[in-house]
Amino acid sequence: MSSPPDEPDIDPQEDIQQLLRDLGSSPDGLSAREVERRRLIHGANVLTRSRGGSWMGQLLRQLTHPLALLLWVAALLAWISGSGPLSVAIVVVIVINAAFAFIQERHAERAVEALTDIIPLTTRVIRQQPEVVIPASELVPGDVIHLAEGDRVSADARLIAGSVEVDLSTLTGESVPVHLQTQLAASSGPIVEATDIVFSGTNVVGGDGRAVVFATGMHTELGHIASLSQRVGHDESPLEHQVKRVAWLIAAVAVAMGIAFIPLGTVFAGLSLRDSVNFAIGLLVANVPEGLLPTITLALALGVRILARSGALVKRISAVETLGSTTVICTDKTGTLTQNRMTVTQMWTPDGVVTLPVRSPPTESVRTAAQIMVDCCTATIDVDDSGGVTEFGDPTELALLRAASSIGVVPPRAGESNDGRRSFAFDPALRRMSTIVPTANGGMVNVKGAPEEVLERCTFIADRHLAAEDRTALRELVTRWASQGLRLLAVASRPLDEEQVHTIDRDGAEQELRLDAIVAMMDPPLNGVRDAVAMCHRAGIRIMVVTGDHALTARGIAEGVGIGAHRGLEVITGPDLDAMPETELDEILGHPTELVFARTSPEAKLRITDALRDLGEVVAMTGDGVNDAPALRRSDIGVAMGRNGTDVAREAATMVLTDDNFATIVTAVAAGRRVYDNVRKFIVYIFAHATPEVVPFLMYALSGGAIPLPLTVMQILAIDLGTETLPALALGREQAEPGLMHRAPRRRSQNVIDRELLARAWGLLGGVSTVLVVAVFLGTLVEGGWRFGDSVASGPMHDTWQLATTMTFLGIVACQFGTAMASRTQRASLRSIGVTSNRLLLWGFLFELAFVIVVITVPPLQDLFGTTTPPAHLLVWLLPMPFVVWGADELYRWARRRGDVPSESRTQSTELVH
Repeated sequence: MSSPPDEPDIDPQEDIQQLLRDLGSSPDGLSAREVERRRLIHGANVLTRSRGGSWMGQLLRQLTHPLALLLWVAALLAWISGSGPLSVAIVVVIVINAAFAFIQERHAERAVEALTDIIPLTTRVIRQQPEVVIPASELVPGDVIHLAEGDRVSADARLIAGSVEVDLSTLTGESVPVHLQTQLAASSGPIVEATDIVFSGTNVVGGDGRAVVFATGMHTELGHIASLSQRVGHDESPLEHQVKRVAWLIAAVAVAMGIAFIPLGTVFAGLSLRDSVNFAIGLLVANVPEGLLPTITLALALGVRILARSGALVKRISAVETLGSTTVICTDKTGTLTQNRMTVTQMWTPDGVVTLPVRSPPTESVRTAAQIMVDCCTATIDVDDSGGVTEFGDPTELALLRAASSIGVVPPRAGESNDGRRSFAFDPALRRMSTIVPTANGGMVNVKGAPEEVLERCTFIADRHLAAEDRTALRELVTRWASQGLRLLAVASRPLDEEQVHTIDRDGAEQELRLDAIVAMMDPPLNGVRDAVAMCHRAGIRIMVVTGDHALTARGIAEGVGIGAHRGLEVITGPDLDAMPETELDEILGHPTELVFARTSPEAKLRITDALRDLGEVVAMTGDGVNDAPALRRSDIGVAMGRNGTDVAREAATMVLTDDNFATIVTAVAAGRRVYDNVRKFIVYIFAHATPEVVPFLMYALSGGAIPLPLTVMQILAIDLGTETLPALALGREQAEPGLMHRAPRRRSQNVIDRELLARAWGLLGGVSTVLVVAVFLGTLVEGGWRFGDSVASGPMHDTWQLATTMTFLGIVACQFGTAMASRTQRASLRSIGVTSNRLLLWGFLFELAFVIVVITVPPLQDLFGTTTPPAHLLVWLLPMPFVVWGADELYRWARRRGDVPSESRTQSTELVH
């Protein structure tokens, strides 16, 4: 027996005898010697993982992040300025942030490892001897495996005997098990749609058969998806990209001002080069927001906890912010929009259409239909003595049994005698099944199947002949229900004479039938999905259904939950998408119409994701199966199902839904928007203090040293790492502003720090604070007897200067109170969200008070920070400062709201055509 050629050259859909010859195998399998030889050629039946970057390189990237580099500079400057403890504190912040991000990154790289868990540990194989159980990793091409109910397929294989029911949902997304049976002849078409091929990682839910293995390991469909997952990496989130840009902006400003100060100090102020360099260091420290990186990290971590309580587990903290900028949600259908539980909703009977559950006593025709549904079924529903329910079988048949039970026809328990019953199994070519049940007067044929197939074999309705107008009306009913996304089955029956019960063949039994009912089933939408879809539309977010299910079913479900209600809905099938050039796909995706992509492949999902991202969209892609893994990794936000999803999908995704509910995605989007807003709020708060820290230095330089320095480097660090941090963290927990989900998503290119933010932070809040702080500083000096140009290097004026710097320090802290309150909203008035609603901010204020009291009263800290205790009358000067800052910003936001009134209506109308 010769070895087969390399696996990719095998055509698994060719004639069975030719396939066996190409594989060098037979129905009895391979010999032990041949197996050993092939194992050397093809290797183990496992999924291999490409080697990623080293952990040292990943950690180094976190430690050299641009903002981390700025913190390193701040630590170095703190050390140069003589503040060893603060320098160490900054280094600790850098290390903690790097370690946290490193752990998150490593955790998100295990998608392919989870794929390995899908392949079963053992399999049953025939190797020219009685069936044996071997480790699945030892399978080779040409092996013949035995498949039965409950087995998980261990390699891609072609059936050579028998038939099986296989759950392909993890591979194709199809929610209903597929019947596969042996086909001796060759076939063509997509391999995933073949009716006689089983795939690695799928589950056998019924039947019995043998199959010859034609692909193992990375050559299987599962291996192909694993390979795609390894080649697809995560890109930076919008916030990660923006933070790097902000870091370089801050660095450029800080370095430019520091360098510019050196000639200003030496030429205009008459300072020595050493003193100019020291003051340049002070400017650099004043410009570096030491608390920005830890505040962003902790704010995002807080967002992760908030989402976890809402049923969404986020594995990459920066993804919280990405959610807020989502413009398109590509969602699966089964289990995300729907409950993944087939339910009978309506029945046509000769007495008319009945809606289930039946509210009134059922008519005789309804009971008859229910009895046929029970008799023509292989599924079982058992209820134990404690009331526990155990269901086993095809979801469609289980739905029929539940409906019959609600009508009053109790299904038989598993194991109960079916003496004399004959069954003709479901045939995908005939699209029907039937049973023959003995009765007291002979027997009864019970048939169920596709309406168009069963209807052709019916000649009666109730006690009369089926007329042409009856057929026309029934076909119209079937078309109307199918267009609503309902899954339809017709049930029919006919009586048999006693001698026919055991002798009649299938073709003879399934004719001259009486049509008893047409049953409509649906997978009901999850609670809250319709409202969530409506919220997405108000928020300017497009929804696309990307599923492996049938186009008609997917469209019906989509329309049923409101997708396409405002923008229209278009359905594109997998073959149509495959034949579509990129320009046409871009044109369709660029149109505001919402879309349903049906019968999609893993490559198609990737293609859709890439096209949307190239168009500038921020894409959230949901999925639960193995086939979804590459697209989940490629999208901006990969969303996996926690209950019914595979480990592969959960590991490849950025976010896992513990309740598998689409509505939770929308909740997460709202949380992401809230986090992004809060990041901007504490950036405003942090940046606002740069102006009152920097401007006095410039006053000193431009006055030629006639105005003394208002702050020391240690006091600046005390503000940036001491008083500033807790209020900034509190702003990270601010509640959402009104109208959060009534505005369009921001553009991917929109900066987290823009001109508007800088004008408000540096110009308005920082400008008002600077005027107040400079007034306090100069007022303290003048009250102490200082005159313009007086030296403060020694003597009484030195004590006055130290008191003045302390008042500058306290003035900036006082302005921080007003800045923090003002920063709580971007447009709304503070009254609309509650002045005291952020309790953590109030605790932050208490901490600030306690901190500054200690700094200005405890002697060792006075020596460290160069402070002194001010007299009471000077402290009174500080009281109005927070209210002035807050009030100025409140007027600014009031003016903005007045100016935004006309544009808001324009924005809402624009969202509908986005």
